[in-house]
Amino acid sequence: MGNSPLKVVAPVAPELKPLGDALVFMQVLWAVAHGLESVSKRMHADLGITGPQRLVLRIIGHHARISAGELAEVLHIHPSSLTGMLRRLEEAEMIRRESDPFDRRRALLELTRKGMRLNDQREGTIESMVEAALNRLPRERVATTKAVLSAIAAALGTGAEPIDGDAPSEASPRVPAKLRKPTAVKKKTRKQPKA
Repeated sequence: MGNSPLKVVAPVAPELKPLGDALVFMQVLWAVAHGLESVSKRMHADLGITGPQRLVLRIIGHHARISAGELAEVLHIHPSSLTGMLRRLEEAEMIRRESDPFDRRRALLELTRKGMRLNDQREGTIESMVEAALNRLPRERVATTKAVLSAIAAALGTGAEPIDGDAPSEASPRVPAKLRKPTAVKKKTRKQPKA
């Protein structure tokens, strides 16, 4: 019997039980949330704007002028949740508030020139990365994924309406009524009394 070195045997890990659908989905959602947070920090360092701030800029730019209440409705959040972000965007001179010409009590948000430049920026944004990923998938899978995520958001009580996966129409409940394009309304004609 000589002095033979001891062999160290790594413990065998017990076979992991498969996770259920909900936990697997949550793993993916956590990975997405972590990725969004990481890229948002990088965007702030590179572009001077976070992912959520850019989303707000994109929505304001899309509608040209929008009230804070309508913006909150589009984002499915309470208007008070936007207060700090809107203040920071104003201080950074990316947005400005203007009085609504039809209702002086109401303010409308619009982009400044600086805000327009950042609104047009695509490279290095979360949006460009999401768009690239979506473009690699068939439209049917994207529609199904939107429907599933919408159902989860609704179940979590975010105020998001469950959708069927189709693109939102102008009459969709996800588009605030004030932002929908007006539809032609058929005028009712009075019946003339018979003489």
